[in-house]
Amino acid sequence: MFENLSQRLEGVIKDLTGRGRITEANVAESMRGIRRALLEADVNYQIARTFANSVQEKALGERVLRSVEPGQMIVKIVYDELVRLLGGDAAEINLGSSPPAVILIAGLQGSGKTTFSAKLALHLQSKGRVPMLAAADVYRPAAVDQLNRLGEEADVPVYSITADDGSVVQDAPRVAQEAVAYARKQARDTVIIDTAGRMHVDARMMAEVEEIKRLAQPSEILFVVDSMTGQDAVNTAKEFNNRLNFDGVVLTKLDGDARGGAALSVRSVVNKPIKFASTGEKLDQLLPFFPDRMARRILGMGDVVTLVEKAQEQYDVAQAETLRRKIRKATFDLEDYYQQLQKVRSMGSLSEVAGMLPGMGKQSMNMEAEEQEIMKVEAAIQSMTPWERRHPDSIDSSRRRRIAQGSGLAVRDINQLLRQFRQLRKLMKRMQRTMGKKGKKVDLSALLQSAMR
Repeated sequence: MFENLSQRLEGVIKDLTGRGRITEANVAESMRGIRRALLEADVNYQIARTFANSVQEKALGERVLRSVEPGQMIVKIVYDELVRLLGGDAAEINLGSSPPAVILIAGLQGSGKTTFSAKLALHLQSKGRVPMLAAADVYRPAAVDQLNRLGEEADVPVYSITADDGSVVQDAPRVAQEAVAYARKQARDTVIIDTAGRMHVDARMMAEVEEIKRLAQPSEILFVVDSMTGQDAVNTAKEFNNRLNFDGVVLTKLDGDARGGAALSVRSVVNKPIKFASTGEKLDQLLPFFPDRMARRILGMGDVVTLVEKAQEQYDVAQAETLRRKIRKATFDLEDYYQQLQKVRSMGSLSEVAGMLPGMGKQSMNMEAEEQEIMKVEAAIQSMTPWERRHPDSIDSSRRRRIAQGSGLAVRDINQLLRQFRQLRKLMKRMQRTMGKKGKKVDLSALLQSAMR
């Protein structure tokens, strides 16, 4: 989402740091470039102006002008100001002191509240909580069915109320109140209430969500913002905050191609922390929001910490040891390759992963061809029988034709896959043997990712 902003900011900073001497004139010129980049990203005008003025004031300080490397000092100033703009320290969700903790989800229709509710349930479950979902979106057709499907996928129960004829009872406050009582009886320590989307100008709907708040007594109210709606999202957040006094903001659709101004503006406008960032439709694509990490990504410095955390989630010691033995004995097959490919893919798209690596911001925008190649590999392997995956060297020409037909690829694509796999297997065995002779422990994750490039 921040690709264009990152490019513009990197260009302005590079131009400034490339100068032999920092002066008031060239700093002022660079700040105009920064302000223009923020405005083009749909950042609130007053926020963009304040940001640029603050950077300029600090950049012209005595400490910077007399620094050995003033350009690097200015980079740090821009980074620090971005962190401050995004909220400073990361803010954790408030789960209260006595169960069940009640989390109320509010926002506009179409902002991604229902999907986020299920993502949050899965996230809290991974932290040891025992959550349940409450289907208080009783107006949108199939909203309850959607939440039930997502709850089943996350293995989290969903509370809803239906009439004798099977229709949804349109009484959201009752759903919320009964869900809390049900959670208490079932020893569920967290209730996540998914409410209907509403406009702040709809007095009846706003009164309803206020009534839900009164009856459910939530320990946390999260306002879900569609990052692709720009300044409209910021204005709506302000109005909702006046009515609900919510505790934090959730940014959804951060993987979209919008300019991202809402993400940079909403924190300052409502003075409430951004607590989560959602980057896709899959339930595991939810991350706590860290202002410092986001600032680093915007400035092209990468986000290695998040990348390492994602990699650690996929790393299994027992599986890694089994795989290491297979590589050493040259029995590594296409089934193993496919499983490892899925582990890498579960860390995010190639563009997303590249954006977390320092200096790879621009390259992350040119990953579509690589994504297509990986999809071809997946399609080919999925079209193989279990025997063929375990015996790739025995796939003859007739099998290759069948696999090509089943995957929608050409025979030459299957030939290329098998040829590259043989080369990959040799490379991995050689790397494993070389590292082993040196007495070094082989980092299997790094080995696989390097070999699969």
